[in-house]
Amino acid sequence: MKTVLVVANQTMGGAKLLDKIRAENAGGDVRFALVVPRNRPAHGRVIYDEAVRNAAEVRLSLAGQFLTQEGIAIEGEVGDEDPFTAAMDGIALYEPDEVIVSTLPRTSSGWLRRDLVERIREATGLPVEHVVVDLEHEGIPFHVTLVLANQTMSEAGLLERLKAKAAEGATLFVVVVPQPHGQGDAAPAARARLNATLRRFREEGLVCAGMIGDPDPYDAARNALESFRVNDVVVSTLPTTRSGWLRADLVERLREDTGKPVEHVEAAEEAEPAEPAEPAATQ
Repeated sequence: MKTVLVVANQTMGGAKLLDKIRAENAGGDVRFALVVPRNRPAHGRVIYDEAVRNAAEVRLSLAGQFLTQEGIAIEGEVGDEDPFTAAMDGIALYEPDEVIVSTLPRTSSGWLRRDLVERIREATGLPVEHVVVDLEHEGIPFHVTLVLANQTMSEAGLLERLKAKAAEGATLFVVVVPQPHGQGDAAPAARARLNATLRRFREEGLVCAGMIGDPDPYDAARNALESFRVNDVVVSTLPTTRSGWLRADLVERLREDTGKPVEHVEAAEEAEPAEPAEPAATQ
C-alpha cells in the first residue's frame, strides 16, 4: 500500500489540495496521513497552550470528517510549531512513499520563505510535491460557520439553527468555547460540555469540531477567525437578562470589527442556566 503524507495548515480546505488528494486516492490502495503544524493566536493577552493545540486539532478533525464523507480514509496528528520538524516527525512515524506540502502563495507563505519544500526533499530523498492554494482568490469549496457558545451549547434552538444552515449546503462548523478564567474546576467542565455537544452534533449529521478559546469571548472569536477561513459567525447566549456577553455588546462588536455576518441565537427565557450568568467580555 502506498502511503502519502500531507503537510498542511491553513490551506487544508483548499480546492487544489482536496483535488490532489482525490486524484491520488483514485489510483487505489493509498493510505493518507496528515500532519498539521501548530500555529499561535494573534489576539488576547494570554496564550493558552491547549488552545494553540486545539486549533490544529480542529483542522485535523474537520479534514478527516470531510474526506471520510467522500470515502477517503485519512489519519493524522498535530505537529510541532516548526513545519520542518513537524514534517520530519510525520515522516518518521508514517514512513511515507511521497509527501505533499500545501502552502499559501509565495508572497504570503512563511513556509516557503523558509524553503520548506526543498529542505524536506534534501533531508529525506522522498518525492515531495508542492501544492499552492490561493485562498484569497480561490476560496474553499464549502461553507464554514464559527459557533461561539458556552452554557447554551446544549440548547435545542442552537442545534436546530445549525441543522438548518447545514441543509442549505455543505457546511463545516467550528465550535469555540471561551476558556473559564479563575473559576476552579470550570475548565474541565467546559471541556466536557464541548465534547458532549460535538458528539450530539455529529449524531445529527453535522460536520463539526471544537476548541477551548481565550477567556474573553471577543478574543476567542478573533483568534478563531485568524486561524480559520470562516464565512459567518453564530453567537449563542443566555437570555438578555442573564448574559454578560450581551451586556458587553459582543454581537455588535464582532459584526463591526470582523465584517462577517454574525447571527445571534438567544436561549429561551425559561431555560435555567447550569452555571451563573455569563461573565461580560473584558474588553
